[in-house]
Amino acid sequence: MNKSEFKKTALGGLTNNPVFVLVLGMCPTIAKSDNIINAVSLGLCTAFVLICSNVIISALRKFIPDKVHLPAYIVIIASLVTFVQMVVSSFLPTLNDSIGAFISLITVNCIILGRAEAFAGKNKVLPSLIDGVSMGLGFIAAITLLGATRELLTVMFGSGFFDKTMGGFIVLGLVMAVFNAVFSLIKTSAAKRAALIERGA
Repeated sequence: MNKSEFKKTALGGLTNNPVFVLVLGMCPTIAKSDNIINAVSLGLCTAFVLICSNVIISALRKFIPDKVHLPAYIVIIASLVTFVQMVVSSFLPTLNDSIGAFISLITVNCIILGRAEAFAGKNKVLPSLIDGVSMGLGFIAAITLLGATRELLTVMFGSGFFDKTMGGFIVLGLVMAVFNAVFSLIKTSAAKRAALIERGA
């Protein structure tokens, strides 16, 4: 893994943010970004499963037959989700009451299965670990930002809209637009600087 590949993988959670760029995992993102506690908690659970599944799938990729690789990935992911759900239900019952149903749905979260199929199943363990950490942090950052924004708007304007599904979609659209606009400006600025440096050279 050279320096360029490392940088690309490590920054994947930003440049290809699973929520704001790839638009994956919308169901849990909208449903449980109604407040910051739910958002951070679900983000951490999802990131844990993503990182661990990436590492395990990468380590076993040469032993999993191509014909059954998707069912095998799902079994690995489901086992990790079951572990997380058991820990949360045993030690954090209040949190389990709030996000428990969505922990189960991590098994079919497009972010996790997508990274398993697109990256972990084709790369070595270390790059897959880096990809899992990057994408996991990207998801945590995105859902936390949405949760904080929606909770703030709910405090400002009262409950009944921004803490509901429709309000969630509106906030997601606005935050996504701002994220992509800012990121586009950054890429354009970087391209211009690179062009100036090249001309100067």
